[in-house]
Amino acid sequence: MSLKDKIKDDIKQAMRDKNESRVTTLRMLSAAIQRREVDERIQLDDAQVIAVIEKLVKQGRESIEQYVKGGRQELADKESGEIAVFQAYLPQQLSEAEIDKLIAEAIAATGAGLHVGAYFLEG
Repeated sequence: MSLKDKIKDDIKQAMRDKNESRVTTLRMLSAAIQRREVDERIQLDDAQVIAVIEKLVKQGRESIEQYVKGGRQELADKESGEIAVFQAYLPQQLSEAEIDKLIAEAIAATGAGLHVGAYFLEG
């Protein structure tokens, strides 16, 4: 199932659950995806849908910052809720420890660490 299909199914489920805020947020996401498809005359794949979601999250974070500066905490809280819904569709981010482990494994597998050390000793 594509990410677009999952979002459409989740809209239907939110409607059945009578979760109006989730329905509104998911419809906003679906509209952003559809707008990009119409503007570029393409069908978005999952990677492109993720890019749309990331853009919405970034815009939401910027809005939160402005709302907090303006003393509009209720609007900042609403944006935070929307971001939480959007982030459910993004791939899980690796922690810093997980990234460090993957780097160490790659260095060990390729022997790259030995070459770097030898370069600095000779230079």
